[in-house]
Amino acid sequence: MNTDKLQLLLVEDDLDLATAVIEYFELEDILCDHSANGLAGLHLIQQNHYDAVILDLNLPKMNGLQVCESLRMQGMDVPVLMLTAQDTLDDKLTGFAKGADDYLVKPFAMEELIVRTRVLARRRSGQVMRLSVGDLTLDLQQKQAYRANELVKLSPTAFKILDVLMRTSPNPVSREKLMQSVWGDDQPGSNSLKVHIFNLRKQLDAEHDVKLLHTISGHGFAIKDAELSS
Repeated sequence: MNTDKLQLLLVEDDLDLATAVIEYFELEDILCDHSANGLAGLHLIQQNHYDAVILDLNLPKMNGLQVCESLRMQGMDVPVLMLTAQDTLDDKLTGFAKGADDYLVKPFAMEELIVRTRVLARRRSGQVMRLSVGDLTLDLQQKQAYRANELVKLSPTAFKILDVLMRTSPNPVSREKLMQSVWGDDQPGSNSLKVHIFNLRKQLDAEHDVKLLHTISGHGFAIKDAELSS
């Protein structure tokens, strides 16, 4: 497979429309898998890397809203373009609330589908609702963290630090990038991050044999499950 090509997934039960879309993508040198129902589509997203997913709203077995919400709850950040015949504001707001990144109303021009898909594929979705590493879960909607299903009480700053580290896991985040992500241009003294990391490590790891918060010499900090990565 040519890794320079976009790899998309189309989840659409209208086979005539799906065939037309896939053939048009081929002309644009874009690779596109296809599923005709929501449940199978979700399984494909879980098993493969896609640059973007084009997801019909009305699907058999599992509708587009359910698919989108499920993958966001699992921490998957693949961008999702929702296809729908419903052009009301409430429908769109519902889709965005479930984790969609963009909407396209049927019937649509293939050229517009291509443009919107290419834009989405340049980034990962910011619509993730939950992040997980090992037995650590971060609920982004409730602003809460759990380790082995036990609530971990975090300050707002500690939550932001953990959010950044878990989105990058298992790769490390430099001290400079972490401070910029958490505090922006209004950064505290250089010792502040060290104190927050110290406290966060106690809150996350003190009562557990498997340590998740690691200092990576020369690189910064990382959240990773050593048992899974060893």
